[in-house]
Amino acid sequence: MKLVKGFIEGYKGYAVQYLLIRQEEASGRLALMLPGAGYTSQAPLFHYATDIYLQKGYDVLSVNYRYNDEFYDDFTTEELSEAVRFDVAKIIDQVMAESSYEKFCLIGKSFGTIAMASELQRPLFRDANAIWLTPLIKRPDVFDAMHTFPNRALSFIGDEDPGYIPERWNQLETNPQMTLRLVPGTEHSLEIPGKILASIDIMKDIMDEIEKF
Repeated sequence: MKLVKGFIEGYKGYAVQYLLIRQEEASGRLALMLPGAGYTSQAPLFHYATDIYLQKGYDVLSVNYRYNDEFYDDFTTEELSEAVRFDVAKIIDQVMAESSYEKFCLIGKSFGTIAMASELQRPLFRDANAIWLTPLIKRPDVFDAMHTFPNRALSFIGDEDPGYIPERWNQLETNPQMTLRLVPGTEHSLEIPGKILASIDIMKDIMDEIEKF
């Protein structure tokens, strides 16, 4: 594998880093990892998903924004939303200016699904597949992107996640391309608090589905 570390001048001038892991031979396929604000690309869901997509022969691009940094303390929710959309778009532009891909899968969690909903409107991602991890379905932009998404998609959320809204989640079932997985007992990390072994089993089940996706 080849590791390419880079950064962009992000929203309001704050640097945002990214990591592109390339196959030894040109791949033509890219998996894009968009983590949560506090759940980084090094956390379990993304760590294992990265390995899965590398084994599938994809290059993997991880965006390493840090919206918990002091720089963002005074940002409103809408400013943070604008920041993640801006930063992710600029990183994709930079990577695509230097690479050529034909097949894409976008994997986003929580706050990262804001940027994911925006990016899936690009013609570049017209045929992309999508994996939504604990998506922010209370947001109209995220919900609408999932509800109308025309390609294969997979989504996981816990029934103890504060962002789980049963009515909205159930509405997503009307999208025939969307496979929904409600994970009992889990919160926003898709883990069961205080139950390590049970959480590991859940992680294995999620990764098994992602591998088969």
